[in-house]
Amino acid sequence: MFTVCRAKLIPRWTRGQSDETIARAAKMLPIAKIAGSLALSSEKIVPYGHYKAKVPLEELGGGSNGKLILVTAITPTKAGEGKTTTSIGLSDGLCRLGKKSLVALREPSLGPVFGMKGGAAGGGYAQVVPMDEINLHFTGDFHAIGAAHNLLSAMVDNHVYWNKEPTLDPRRVSWRRVVDMNDRALRSINVGLGGPSNGFMRPDGFDITVASEVMAIFCLATDMADLQRRLGNIAVGETRGAEKERKIVYAKDLKAEGAMAALLKDALAPNLVQTLENNPALVHGGPFANIAHGCNSVIATTAGLKMADYVVTEAGFGADLGAEKFFNIKCRKAGLKPAAAVLVATARALKLHGGSDVKQLQVEDVGAVERGMGNLQRHLENLQKFGVPVVVCVNKFPTDTPAELDALVRAVEALGSTCVVSDHWARGGEGAEPLAQAVLDACEKPASFALLYPDDMPLAQKIETIATKLYGAAGVHFADEAKSQLAKLQRNEAWSRYPVCMAKTQYSFSEDPSKLNAPSGHTMTVRELRLCQGAEFIVALTGSIMTMPGLPKVPSAEAISVVDGQIRGLF
Repeated sequence: MFTVCRAKLIPRWTRGQSDETIARAAKMLPIAKIAGSLALSSEKIVPYGHYKAKVPLEELGGGSNGKLILVTAITPTKAGEGKTTTSIGLSDGLCRLGKKSLVALREPSLGPVFGMKGGAAGGGYAQVVPMDEINLHFTGDFHAIGAAHNLLSAMVDNHVYWNKEPTLDPRRVSWRRVVDMNDRALRSINVGLGGPSNGFMRPDGFDITVASEVMAIFCLATDMADLQRRLGNIAVGETRGAEKERKIVYAKDLKAEGAMAALLKDALAPNLVQTLENNPALVHGGPFANIAHGCNSVIATTAGLKMADYVVTEAGFGADLGAEKFFNIKCRKAGLKPAAAVLVATARALKLHGGSDVKQLQVEDVGAVERGMGNLQRHLENLQKFGVPVVVCVNKFPTDTPAELDALVRAVEALGSTCVVSDHWARGGEGAEPLAQAVLDACEKPASFALLYPDDMPLAQKIETIATKLYGAAGVHFADEAKSQLAKLQRNEAWSRYPVCMAKTQYSFSEDPSKLNAPSGHTMTVRELRLCQGAEFIVALTGSIMTMPGLPKVPSAEAISVVDGQIRGLF
């Protein structure tokens, strides 16, 4: 029997309360009780303390398939949109309406937690808890992913050092290293310094862990066998010789995939936690959507669909990135068919897209809201191209005025779409009930889910299709290096059928983060193409996007401390 929580213990929002204060005041239930609501006995989970647990893979089968709901958003701004908060609030709202629902989210990366973004466990009265543990080491999944990645890095250099067969050319090693932290100094480095006993000197570099192909594989694998197969297919470099004679060297050539899988064995089981209203949440995997595919694990999502009637999941950043990759990569590879999508917007963000000053967002500006609607309209039209019913959710902020909200709702309804103002940040599931009802209604509408492009479309055309049909670009320019890589990839029939994972700034439809709202007619520049044979997609790096972020001038880390045994400042 699924237990519905009515959030009786959670007071309404009062001005001045922080997300951190609200999370600490929450009355969490033992994780065994949360598991029980999903028909999982305490013997079938692996507790990590009192309030979080792993659900073993062997316990994830059975049950009928529920309905999958994607939460995405308009182009992100400094004002915030609140996808995670909305996802949690929506799932709590569905539970309050008597539905068996759970939310499936990504795990936060330490880089943004200590960088610019801060914590990523929701906000207000729509959070997953224990908040501080989820934001920091959690159950160690990211550490395992980083260890597996760097084990392969070590085995690559060891393979070169001992001159093993197949002979890797040190100049053509493509496998980098990772760390789950924003550290710009590690983007480009030299390794092997200090003499012959330390290996061959060569250029190298670090990506952030969420950009690792191991992370992508982890989130796309369907089981342990699939994980190990994909790990073995990672391309790490090329052999010596003329271009036509060179062959790709894979992780399986180094016999690395078994040990990597061993490091990931426990991590592959999804993590069970709870919302503030004591409803179940699966938090598992965490690729970024601007440099990776931006979705939580396939294992967690499909498990949720077996255990609940409704699964609410999110995709990172705006719909041009997260939602596009959710549909074209995750759904394509896992055979998922979402029943509905929620497009999150805020009056504050639309005001920025409409030309308002970020320091004047508390001042009513209906005109700016209306001017910023171009951004929302394009995202809405893009989502509709995938054949999924869409509900627009206005994530309400305390500073929003009735005139601004009315203008926003009228503008969306004029586009022929459903629009709901939701107050889940301040009132939790109760505030999300109207949104939940609108989503339930959308799930009953006929859906004809369709991918944006077929597998057999040429790679260049796939990139151009995304850029022109979703980004509003006039075309795509391939840099010389990308042209050479494109020709090589297209010659391989299997690679040419892979979907494309666009690496692009999250702040604009273009490759220029300063171009807000809905720019059009621009040219997208693809500077590099990376083969991810284990993940089974091609990464297209555009503009100046980087796979290792840096810290801002004033990082969030400066405000974090431990006071009386409690971590402070994560939000």
